[in-house]
Amino acid sequence: MAKIVSVIDIGSNSVRMAIFAKTSRFGFYLLEEKKSRVRISEGSYENGGFLQEAPMRRTILALSQFVQIAKQRGSRKILCVATSAVRDAPNAKVFLKQVKSECGLQIRVIDGKKEAYYGALACLNLLHQKEGLSVDVGGGSSECAVLDSQKITQLYSIDVGAIRIKELFFDGKEDIEGARAMIKQALLQLPKEFKSNVVFGIGGSIRALSKMIAKDKGIQFLHGVEIDAKSYIVFCDEILYSSSQKLRDMGFGEDRIDSIRSGALIFAMFLEHLEVKNVITSGVGVREGVFLEDLLRGHSYRFPHQFNPSLRSLLDRFEGKGSRAIRSKKEALRIFDCLKEYHHCNQFLKRILSIASRLCCVGEALGSHMQSMHSAYFVFCGLEYGFSLSERFLLKAILESNGKKFPKESKNPLLSSFELRVLISIFVLSKFLSIDSDPLQYEIKGKNTLVIFGASYLAKEQIKKISKCLEFEVEFGENFGIAFDKKPKVYF
Repeated sequence: MAKIVSVIDIGSNSVRMAIFAKTSRFGFYLLEEKKSRVRISEGSYENGGFLQEAPMRRTILALSQFVQIAKQRGSRKILCVATSAVRDAPNAKVFLKQVKSECGLQIRVIDGKKEAYYGALACLNLLHQKEGLSVDVGGGSSECAVLDSQKITQLYSIDVGAIRIKELFFDGKEDIEGARAMIKQALLQLPKEFKSNVVFGIGGSIRALSKMIAKDKGIQFLHGVEIDAKSYIVFCDEILYSSSQKLRDMGFGEDRIDSIRSGALIFAMFLEHLEVKNVITSGVGVREGVFLEDLLRGHSYRFPHQFNPSLRSLLDRFEGKGSRAIRSKKEALRIFDCLKEYHHCNQFLKRILSIASRLCCVGEALGSHMQSMHSAYFVFCGLEYGFSLSERFLLKAILESNGKKFPKESKNPLLSSFELRVLISIFVLSKFLSIDSDPLQYEIKGKNTLVIFGASYLAKEQIKKISKCLEFEVEFGENFGIAFDKKPKVYF
């Protein structure tokens, strides 16, 4: 597979391109994104689905520049798919021939179920939760899939989309009830048992809605953000009856002003029909699905067990030679196990500690000064795939710790204040102990005293400075009969 891969998605509203850079066999990151609001479907739904000349010309111009950008970035493979507007158009072959002639681009027109599959495949591999329904509200159609037991089991596509509904019921008509009736009828195509507490929201309309709701809650990141469905339904109802100026005042961009009301109506009716309780916003969709199909071909279209592409990519790019992170992770897990009767932390928190310790040195790529802060920033922003926002905040809190200041309380719903202080104490200890090359041994003394055998002079000196901040007591002992102090044991 090529190291740089570009994927172009021709939707009814926009043409989007994502450029992915591979860092190893399965490690990758998003190198660049481009979007052009060509609105290829403009006027088509009122003209028997025929693509109109001006929208086709805009699309070809955008595609031509996208190809140039992809090649400038070193892309040796460009994958291009087209969805609802093109697959429904009686004159699609004319458009496809022009694109191939002028842009040198071969477009693959995918049907609704394949479109639903790509969105679901992206969610299955790149979101932290693996079970629920994916819903992608597009411009011409909406796609759904069932993610059950980490498999994609059902695929559906219905012909209601933000641009289609806008042109048929909103442009100069304001026939909201007519729009509701059409959407309701389309939703009846889904099986009666097609219900779920969780929906993965895909597509530009849903991301625009999520951005506004998340902003009010003080959240800046969208991918993996969890918000209750009632918040969406209430907000969508407010949008539906808002003027264009009010939508601008809310913060919607000009490219969404004329279609967000129809998109909001579709999504709200989806949530009510499916009896959804919680929405997880997906920052990935068809483009990522196309890329993953190519990347994971021959591997059942899934990453290896417990493999995370973002974690691998961070290590590939930022872990320097001679990094002590592997030793730090090893010692952190040994200390965690030694103290398990004291802290009673679960396996999930052990996994978090393992990841934090393994990534503790990536900030060194920017230099030694403030490397803890650099590591925390890299990890929080870089672990985009496969982690919830709460998990990323937790990892950030641990990585920011440099032994000088420990948090008094936890504001993270994943763990208590005591558990957070324990994890940070173990994390900081393991970083100091990773400078040692000799084998270390640990024992638990009493209820909360960790006895460390074999620590070097420098490690003990650094640990002594932060000992009052640790959640448990630390004691140093001898190693294989060799005393590291005049006294056999030193108490802090």
